[in-house]
Amino acid sequence: MSAPKKLFIKTYGCQMNVYDSERMAEALGGKGYVETKSADDADMILLNTCHIREKAAEKVYSELGRFKGLKAEKPDLKIGVAGCVAQAEGEEIMRRQPLVDLVVGPQSYHRLPEMETKAREGEKVLDTDFPEEDKFEKLKKRPKAKRGPTAFLTVQEGCDKFCAFCVVPYTRGAEVSRPADRILREAQDLVERGVREITLLGQNVNAYHGAGPNGDLTLAQLIWELDKIDGLERIRFTTSHPNDMQDDLIEAHGTCAKLMPYLHLPVQAGSDKILKRMNRSHTAESYIRLIERIRAARPDILISGDFIVGFPEETEEDFQATMDLVEEVKYGTAYSFKYSTRPGTPAAERAQVDPAAADDRLQRLQALLTRQQREVQDSMVGREVGVLFEKAGRLPGQMVGKSDYLHAVHVADCSRGIGELARVRIVSSGANSLAGELIC
Repeated sequence: MSAPKKLFIKTYGCQMNVYDSERMAEALGGKGYVETKSADDADMILLNTCHIREKAAEKVYSELGRFKGLKAEKPDLKIGVAGCVAQAEGEEIMRRQPLVDLVVGPQSYHRLPEMETKAREGEKVLDTDFPEEDKFEKLKKRPKAKRGPTAFLTVQEGCDKFCAFCVVPYTRGAEVSRPADRILREAQDLVERGVREITLLGQNVNAYHGAGPNGDLTLAQLIWELDKIDGLERIRFTTSHPNDMQDDLIEAHGTCAKLMPYLHLPVQAGSDKILKRMNRSHTAESYIRLIERIRAARPDILISGDFIVGFPEETEEDFQATMDLVEEVKYGTAYSFKYSTRPGTPAAERAQVDPAAADDRLQRLQALLTRQQREVQDSMVGREVGVLFEKAGRLPGQMVGKSDYLHAVHVADCSRGIGELARVRIVSSGANSLAGELIC
């Protein structure tokens, strides 16, 4: 019996890329590959790329350059680029880095086994199509291997919003929702393999409208179907758009016990002028009123957000509007970035903000967000929360898990194991985590 081939995947970016990498590994598992944590050991290297961050493509080319020596030592080593940079760059990747054997876009990774065969035969293989077939259904059924207690599950891909700063509509395509029955089958399979918490993924996950037995389901209706699965204890979803936050989803936050009290709802800016220039199609006021409705349905919900500072034409007054919005909403956690151009997007052609001013604004915003995050964490001290334990801690007898609110929680002298859900009293708050004790 021949030894298995080894596959090394490096994943960049969002949770959807993490999910995609898992599925690519499964697809190549049928070709005899097993995953390795070292590129040096690999028979195939895949870079699953993201195009959101600044100079993403150049970082990929730099990473590929590091493999030149390895490729020279192992001529049979195959190297591939997947994901959004692959979709955006296509043939340019192979032109600039001849060591690359295959390039596959995020909608075509179910074709990896056939691409791998061609690459082994000496062909250079490129597939960045948007195929009509369902890539999820084309993949072989996953092996019944034991899983950890949490998992991602993609339910929706693509985006129709065309925000002026974003490449997703060009790299992931138009919004497409998976049929509900296929999602429910995959969720049931995950639960049978040990998963107790599922995070539903989508570029605009709350725009979900997958086919059901009696017409399309909303995301809230899908959540209620998932709620019926025995053994599934927790449901989360990300990332949402304010314009798609429907009434039934707001209501579900207040009535579905398995839907966790955490919502990532990016606003991007607090200035209506900048929001309009971003093509966000909502205002600061409509966003704030939406947050009020959500908190009325679930008063303890933790709100997370995304912010871009230094967007073209942003003035100090515009930035102050963002700071005012943050002060009003009070975020439990948030992600903030300085605007960087994406070739082909409308904002890339506009007059850019002075980099020093953008840096200063980012530091001020992050200081405010960090203060709010710490205040929310400190407010958890003395409260009882549910914790799903995911791994052993660094100290003997210590376990680490996530609370209902997605805070990391450490419990010393813990008698619970990985995958167990327990009630915990929070006793202290650290910089990025909480400490608790089991409630007997």
